[in-house]
Amino acid sequence: MAAFDLTGKTVLITGSTDGLGRALAREVLDAGATVIVHGRSPERIEATVDELDGGGAVRAYRADFASLAEVHGLADALVAADERVDVLVNNAGIGADGGRELSRDGFELHFAVNYLAGFALTQRLMAEDRVGSRIVNVSSLGQQALDFDDLQLEQGYSGIRAYCQSKLAQILYSFELTPQLAPAVTVNALHPATYMPTKMVPSPISTLEEGVEATFRLVADPALDGTTGAFFDGLRQATPDAQAADAEARRRLWAVSEELTARR
Repeated sequence: MAAFDLTGKTVLITGSTDGLGRALAREVLDAGATVIVHGRSPERIEATVDELDGGGAVRAYRADFASLAEVHGLADALVAADERVDVLVNNAGIGADGGRELSRDGFELHFAVNYLAGFALTQRLMAEDRVGSRIVNVSSLGQQALDFDDLQLEQGYSGIRAYCQSKLAQILYSFELTPQLAPAVTVNALHPATYMPTKMVPSPISTLEEGVEATFRLVADPALDGTTGAFFDGLRQATPDAQAADAEARRRLWAVSEELTARR
């Protein structure tokens, strides 16, 4: 894996108490950065911080991304602590197994956890000028076009479709956010690797190291300083589902997302 220097940088990785996020936290810490760990389980957070053993270079926050109130609370806590995030990695997510479930706010669970939570957190941190240089959205090659007449998949639910729709939503958001932040902050999305050995994958194909390498590159590679509004398949730039290029679909998703994540 390429060696990059992140000395003096702070990197927030959501969903960093397991799988890709936890392994990426190790890599980022070893590169000299301060790591902000996020998870929903106090026990997993404590175990992750102990494992990283970064002294003052590791801080941790808890929030369940199935609750927008907790996402907003996480943002509040980061702002109150005067955290300055050089790189934000929206990695937290759930897999495609199981039947249709709802978040605490009544939204389809994949859409809520994999997409809306990251949207709400990113928007708040950007509004507070808390993100310094890069946003990395951990998406997937598993993508299906969003049905704006049934975003919550109340008709003909499929776990695979729910997952793939939420992952494409991340990419639409990335592409729509890009021109608003350029050139100061870059925004890219990626498929880290195919079926890595995480708790969501019973039969791995790729290694966790492959996924970490691809994600770490978007976090830290100085050669990508000017690269923004792109989607990567591992280490290669790729073309996502055609809906990502639909400006009207991107604007429509943004408007819906603002409405759904607004504090009431």
